[in-house]
Amino acid sequence: MAINVQGLQGQWNQLKGEIKKQWGQLTDDDLHWGNGNIDQLVGRIQQRTGDTRENIEKFIDHLTSKGSSTVSKAVEQVGSYAQDMSHRLRDHYGDISEQAREGYNQARDYVGRNPVGWVAVAFGVGLVAGLLMGGTVGYQHQPARNRFWS
Repeated sequence: MAINVQGLQGQWNQLKGEIKKQWGQLTDDDLHWGNGNIDQLVGRIQQRTGDTRENIEKFIDHLTSKGSSTVSKAVEQVGSYAQDMSHRLRDHYGDISEQAREGYNQARDYVGRNPVGWVAVAFGVGLVAGLLMGGTVGYQHQPARNRFWS
């Protein structure tokens, strides 16, 4: 039986806990495997537990395939959620666009009926912004010794 080495490496910490549940007598040292040598890992488990190689490989293979299917289900759910959100946004785009267009038309009509008032408002806003910006810039450019005395 061939064990999925990539699946085992990617999920090892989680799988190690499941293996310890299956064979409680195993320690972290027993479950240490380096360089992807599955044969050594399975041999060590077999030696410590007395279980057959086939049962050990079957159990580990089951764990790795279960983990892979869980990941693929999660990816599928995320994709489904993203697609649903995309459809919702697309459905409401027309509503939002229409509301923005109506707001723009109302503002344009209002300004068109009273252009002098809006020019005065724009001038006043610009004047206040200029005074605020000029006051803070002028304050920052004063020498430090005169800043508090003038």
